[in-house]
Amino acid sequence: MNDDTLTLRPLTARSIVLSTLLGHHPPQLPARALVRVGELFGIAEGTVRVALSRMVAAGDLQQREGAYGLTDRLLERQARQDESRSPRTCPWDGAWEIAVVTAERRPAAERTALRQAMAALRLAELREGSWLRPANLDRPRPAVVTGQCTLLTGTPDGDPAALAGRLWDLDGWSARARALLAALERAGTPAERFTVSAAVLRHLLADPLLPQPLLPGDWPGVELRVRYNAFEDELRNLLRQYVAPTGAG
Repeated sequence: MNDDTLTLRPLTARSIVLSTLLGHHPPQLPARALVRVGELFGIAEGTVRVALSRMVAAGDLQQREGAYGLTDRLLERQARQDESRSPRTCPWDGAWEIAVVTAERRPAAERTALRQAMAALRLAELREGSWLRPANLDRPRPAVVTGQCTLLTGTPDGDPAALAGRLWDLDGWSARARALLAALERAGTPAERFTVSAAVLRHLLADPLLPQPLLPGDWPGVELRVRYNAFEDELRNLLRQYVAPTGAG
């Protein structure tokens, strides 16, 4: 992917609010602070406040004593986002974790919940109902997985790097990561920085977090994390005056 063809989501009041809260710890800020962040990107106060109301109605935010915070669903997203930046890995001995769906007559909602859980665990589907990945991540398996699957540990007979290449589009991920690195380099205005940083976080969520022996030699994952962390420090300093605690808005 050429960085000239990189398409980024445009900034909206909703995306600015979500990105600010997802990147803030704890993820709760007074309305006045969120309005100030919106003004930094040319979003009118009224537009931000309408977005806040709609996000509360949609279940994205909760309002309490004049402050807005993420709901449980988005708190889970923040946790995944934080983990994608600093993944909890463990030494890899060649083993793969395998989850085979053995539950019968599952409602559609349960099948959907399982797919979402597998994506969060960074497992890939080899075929219908069979999920796997190298056993190099340290994280709990939720009940939706343990309740629907039989869990195994094993090793492939063939080349594990070739199997990883079948399960994940490593070339595609790498190409977009390099395009984002180039975009970070040339981002000038606060709005450009904010837009690119949000795209980087979304891309890191899609990183399969494979052990080094299974990655291409020029894998840019580490570089993207290092560059983003430095970039976030700069952005945090820029935003501090806008998200400093203020009275209820």
